Amino acid sequence: MTTTRGLRERDRPITMLTAYDALTARIVEAAGIDVILVGDSMGTEVLGYDDTLAVTREEMQNRTAAVVRGTEDALVVADMPFLSVGVDDSETIRNAGRMLKEAGADAVKLESGPHTVEITDRLTQLGIPVMAHLGLTPQHVNQLGGYSRQGTTTEAAEEILSLARAHEEAGAFALVLEHVPANVAGQVTEALNIPTIGIGGGPDCDGQVLVLTDVMGLSEDQPPFAEQFGDVEAAMTDAVDAYRSAVENGEFPSAEHSHVEESVDDLTE
Repeated sequence: MTTTRGLRERDRPITMLTAYDALTARIVEAAGIDVILVGDSMGTEVLGYDDTLAVTREEMQNRTAAVVRGTEDALVVADMPFLSVGVDDSETIRNAGRMLKEAGADAVKLESGPHTVEITDRLTQLGIPVMAHLGLTPQHVNQLGGYSRQGTTTEAAEEILSLARAHEEAGAFALVLEHVPANVAGQVTEALNIPTIGIGGGPDCDGQVLVLTDVMGLSEDQPPFAEQFGDVEAAMTDAVDAYRSAVENGEFPSAEHSHVEESVDDLTE
């Protein structure tokens, strides 16, 4: 079983992937993925929202519970959605606690900044493991002016490093670095004792994470740092088309898919 403490002791890169339901979580775990992130990316990838800001705590909690039901050994990390963190400390603690106590997650992930250092410390003191997230933080898209690369100046890179150290000191067990220069992510990784997990952060992070729909070829708009490893959309389309054709042509259901009960042949008499 993968644990938050065990991530530090890996002698190979950490693998993390998103999942949003029990079925895909079971497949992801069976493939040997270490960490399953129930990401608020579900908003755009499976719920049809324009961005992640619309995702609610209830939706995250329900989806997290589904993922937990589909797994046995993978570490399940639940994203804390927009405005579920930072508005009020008591409410933040309550929201994060429900992800563990009611949904069954092993940890929560916070899109991090100066405002999340103290609450990270408080949550970890209460027994809620926290994965921090720096660089591009999609919940701040309106403040950032888009989904652009972060840490591209010395000042910005130093801010990421400073915040990374602060969150490590506050008790975060791991750090996601999103869409930052590879050399910046490498230096942050070297400076920390907790593992870093990159998404668009280059090869020097301690692990990598991608969105499942990008990996499977199901995304309409794939980010530049993602890689498609399969064409699941084509396979699904072919299967659905074959089913439709078989029904319309009278090929399905056949005798092998049907049952005849001779004792009820005379219903109309």
